[in-house]
Amino acid sequence: MIRTADFARELGLKTLVKSSKKTLPIKSPDINRPGIQFCGFYEFFPAERPQVIGKVEMTYLDNLRERDRRQVLQKYFSYDLPCVIICRGMKAPQELLEEAKARDIPVYSTEQLTTRFTTNIISYLNQELAPRVTRHGVLVDVYGVGVLLTGESGVGKSEAALELIKRGHQLVADDVVDICRVSDTLLVGECPEMIRHFMEIRGIGIIDIRAMYGIGAVSRKKSIDLVMHLENWDENKVYDRLGLAEGTVTILGVKVPHQLTPVRPGRNMAIIIEVAARNMSLKKLGYNAAEELDHRLSEQVARRGTEP
Repeated sequence: MIRTADFARELGLKTLVKSSKKTLPIKSPDINRPGIQFCGFYEFFPAERPQVIGKVEMTYLDNLRERDRRQVLQKYFSYDLPCVIICRGMKAPQELLEEAKARDIPVYSTEQLTTRFTTNIISYLNQELAPRVTRHGVLVDVYGVGVLLTGESGVGKSEAALELIKRGHQLVADDVVDICRVSDTLLVGECPEMIRHFMEIRGIGIIDIRAMYGIGAVSRKKSIDLVMHLENWDENKVYDRLGLAEGTVTILGVKVPHQLTPVRPGRNMAIIIEVAARNMSLKKLGYNAAEELDHRLSEQVARRGTEP
């Protein structure tokens, strides 16, 4: 469900008919343009979608006689529509406003062209209706790569993020990360508004990153491109030293590159995270340093095997 007030505010809509509903029963990011319904075809009518009226639909209504227009709109508003949006700032027929008010269906107006508004509303609904999950961690933007730092409390996630901020990178969320799946391959993380820009540093308390380091030190949301799980160094554990085996973690059905990173005194975690972000960018461009080294070693072994 989407709050009625948020829907109108985020899309810049003017309210023509106010509804008593506090939320809109929208469950799909798709919209419907009701031209074919105005012509009487209701066999496949997606009434559960937001109804967008453009110039074509409005011209058809305007060309109807008043009695016929009333009948068309009575039939149309007999369905449980979530809302109706009129584009191009066009004037709504009085019959449309009256039928919508009688059925308690909100009607909005926008000055945007129909095509542009359709793009905007679908993008907005994709964001609002995307599957969501909350994870404990820290999300930072490092060289344009969204790095999600996870690990047990006290392992040093916030301290590493603070050092990254001092080095010119951006904080997205500390401690609590709201993650939504905006497509089949893309996750976006952001911070709950209540604690946005704040960070907890043990021994100091709560600090405001935006007030302390400036607006350029924070970002509202970022794609999650890499998950780095920090853990205290275990002497009995064998850690990957080459990087040939690329791990992934699944969040909301999306596989994200995953790295296990040991933490111990003396390791500069900020630099390690920077290197991991740069390395991830190189991999996206098709270059993998571990595979390149493996290829060179294989070639050398092959040459020695052919020597007399």
